[in-house]
Amino acid sequence: MSTTFTLTLTSIAHGGEAIGHHDGKIIFVPYAIPGETVQVEIVEEKQRWARARLLRVLQPSPDRVLPPCPYFGPAQCSGCQWQHIAYERQLELKAEVVADQLRRLGRIEQPPLLEPIALASDEGLLNFGYRNHVQLVTDADGRLGYVRDGVGQGEARGEMRRQGVRTSAQPAQDVIAVDECLLLHPLLDEMHGALLAGIAEAEPVEVDQAEEEAPEVPSEAPVIIRRLNLRAGVNTGQRLLAFETAGDRAPGFLIEDLPVRCVVRRRDGSIEGLIGEPWIEEEVAGRVFRVSANSFFPVNTTGAEALVDLAMEMLAPQGHETLLDGYCGVGLFGLSLAGQVGQVIAIEESEAACEDFAWNARDLDNVTLHEGLVEEVLAALVEPGDGLGQETGPSENTGAGHSEGGLGQETGPSRQGRIDLAVIDPPRSGAGPEVVQHLARLGVPRLLYVSDDPATLARDARLLVEAGYRLEQVQPVDMFPQTYHVESLALFRLAAA
Repeated sequence: MSTTFTLTLTSIAHGGEAIGHHDGKIIFVPYAIPGETVQVEIVEEKQRWARARLLRVLQPSPDRVLPPCPYFGPAQCSGCQWQHIAYERQLELKAEVVADQLRRLGRIEQPPLLEPIALASDEGLLNFGYRNHVQLVTDADGRLGYVRDGVGQGEARGEMRRQGVRTSAQPAQDVIAVDECLLLHPLLDEMHGALLAGIAEAEPVEVDQAEEEAPEVPSEAPVIIRRLNLRAGVNTGQRLLAFETAGDRAPGFLIEDLPVRCVVRRRDGSIEGLIGEPWIEEEVAGRVFRVSANSFFPVNTTGAEALVDLAMEMLAPQGHETLLDGYCGVGLFGLSLAGQVGQVIAIEESEAACEDFAWNARDLDNVTLHEGLVEEVLAALVEPGDGLGQETGPSENTGAGHSEGGLGQETGPSRQGRIDLAVIDPPRSGAGPEVVQHLARLGVPRLLYVSDDPATLARDARLLVEAGYRLEQVQPVDMFPQTYHVESLALFRLAAA
């Protein structure tokens, strides 16, 4: 195959790259748009496909726009992939990706896909300035930024994008420093500016003086910052800053001019408080949630509110049901719906999230929390006819500190004959066959699957259909404008029900 050629692009791939065909191969082209004719150069080639670098746009799409961010583009910041596409077209492309994955991987010929929801606040469309959480890394000069686009290929590049952090094989030069990120909520943007000022005033350090894996760093040596996690409660105004440093040492400066809580996150995952509480509170749909430095929470607060409203609408609880909340995190879905059902059975693996969940559920007496892997907890729940949950109870599954208030005290699986509704929000890797088999074995009539990865949603949708479920509705929600990521809520109904 010639390394440089002209290509007409026909569709979009899961991953955000435009697709064309040349010499019998699929060609993936980042920073291009379906419908364009472009000149490209091959940079990676496999037996059936190749990846190309965009050299020139010969016939641009009418949807091509000028990216507002100076760091956007090839070999620059990898945080966004679609700033060159008009926002209305971004929504259409995301719907195409979800539908394509459900057809090809899910084997669902006509996916029941609804029009994607674009989020807006009182100030207008939230296509920028929406992120309430961000992880920043340091470059060779200690400046803050993101992993550079195109660093490495294949698995290495994917791992860098997932982790947002350098490894020994990925030098600090692979980070691009940014003075401003347009995706950050104003609360985070203000923190970012204060951090830039603080780091600029601190003593400069060569990043390679001490490796992150080094067991000891001399106490007199300057503190090297590896990563910074910024989190904000958009509706409460609270802010949290988590430092990750070489040797797990406290940084040489703090943000003192802003009301910001500060912690150090050690390599073993433990947290050392520096200023204030090691968590923030955020209000969603009228309920306040505590979110610690190590707990997951949606990066788009307006989107989280939309997800809760949609879950209520799609599951349509009648007030008496038992709701299973799998991968419950700090309790966004289960606790928001607790007042609309008879009881909630929640499952979460993360210890930090379980502690937050317990605090968030302290005023509820119809909630039981099980700490552990979803597949392991579900495996302990026997079939409804045999008495659900007789093998496990709150005293064995809630864990230390998870029975404060009414949590796990008066209600439990053994007091309910069946699970009527379920919402699962698995990580990007999906739920998998074991979880699907348990849900089908328990005969859960209605299941809401929350996904931020169309490919794993499609894979699990196929498993659910094979297990006896029918996919009734898929609602995409654009939680991540300017990127190829898309959130989807998929409603499944057990055919026998």
